[in-house]
Amino acid sequence: MGDELKPFFKRFFDFNWKFGLFLVLLICVSRFILVLQANATGNYGFIGLIMAASAAAPFLFLSRSGRRKIGILITKKYRSLFIAAIAGLTASILLHYLGQIFHGNSYENWYVYIGKSYKIPAEIDERGKAILFTIMAITGMTFSPIGEELFFRGIVHASFAKSIGDTKASFVDSAAFAITHISHFGLIFLDGQWTLLKMPALIWVLSMFLVSIMFFLFKKHSESILGAIICHAAFNLGMIYSIFYLL
Repeated sequence: MGDELKPFFKRFFDFNWKFGLFLVLLICVSRFILVLQANATGNYGFIGLIMAASAAAPFLFLSRSGRRKIGILITKKYRSLFIAAIAGLTASILLHYLGQIFHGNSYENWYVYIGKSYKIPAEIDERGKAILFTIMAITGMTFSPIGEELFFRGIVHASFAKSIGDTKASFVDSAAFAITHISHFGLIFLDGQWTLLKMPALIWVLSMFLVSIMFFLFKKHSESILGAIICHAAFNLGMIYSIFYLL
């Protein structure tokens, strides 16, 4: 009990909801601002830094025992990992069709707006498109899932769970995840001005909340953070495929 944090950080924090809130404010507010800035300038270089900081948080703050408690361990539940991949891929494709039904190919469609940041040339040939897709897919299946899951379903979830239990903590980390993603879609930058798309943003945030709960469930079912990472990676793969080939 109480051995999750490294000795140095135990001088300043207890491993509880206050520590979790500190991390959310530190990382999520910084990320929100950086993503909005990137959407306005087209320079997404700093986003990788915040993902790296998210992934590093458990290793910076937690002891070896603490890292195991948040799910950083090997699992032999391979069937669960396979199901996680199928579920993540399916959820992202369903979200694509939901966007098409409600918003077509307008910028009120979350995947259309997010796809703008990929800067896919209009005149690109099939070979070039396949190469760019592969690069974006590899990137999207590694940096974001690892960084976000170690952070949200890992250290943040566990710190809140210590105070309010597993189920309520999953709602908290999922809400933080979903609200943070308003910077990716919802509050959009077009024609030199910011616009809040109220109903599309509400659908997007609710979708992000639900997929976040799904990531948590696969972490729990696989008894490892790897379940959440694989589900998230598959979701990103489906999203990137939708942007490149279904829009």
